[in-house]
Amino acid sequence: MLAGKREKFAFLEKAIGPAFSFLPANVWTLISIIFSIGTAYFLVMQQFLYAGTALFITGVLDMVDGAVARATKKAGPKGAYLDTVVDRYAEGIIAFGLLLSGLPLISLPAYQWIFIYFFGASMTTYAKAAFAEKTGRSIGGGLVERPERLVALAAGTFLAAINPEYLMYIIIILAVLANVTAVQRIMAGLKNV
Repeated sequence: MLAGKREKFAFLEKAIGPAFSFLPANVWTLISIIFSIGTAYFLVMQQFLYAGTALFITGVLDMVDGAVARATKKAGPKGAYLDTVVDRYAEGIIAFGLLLSGLPLISLPAYQWIFIYFFGASMTTYAKAAFAEKTGRSIGGGLVERPERLVALAAGTFLAAINPEYLMYIIIILAVLANVTAVQRIMAGLKNV
């Protein structure tokens, strides 16, 4: 949803790109892995305010790398590919931290909800990649793309400092919505093949 409204955030990208262009876009992409590892570490230590901050920075860096690539006119398939792969690693690292964070049981054990969430997030990306591979075209959209997932997860992580159940409720919602988004993309792909 947010990714489809990129033009509404163009003013932000125009400010961020030049401001952060002192490093190449791919370096920003790789730095985001460090903050993902930090997020996982703080989740495991149940230091949710630090985890939320590291997760927020991970999300910002996801925007910075693309803004820098476009501002320096170095956007291309190599950087886009690296960004996509690093994004998957970042999500996996964060999910691993969630698995070890000792979150409470709500209807199902936390690890089951985290798996369902991570599987849906992965399938959302895979549905897009598989469509592009098979057709040479792109599909996107859906209820919760990566930007929405990061915002919701960061909000839930901050709220976990008050009560870890709040983060679990966000994970449950994301588990459902990420899979709905994957199904939306699969259906869009089947319709457009």
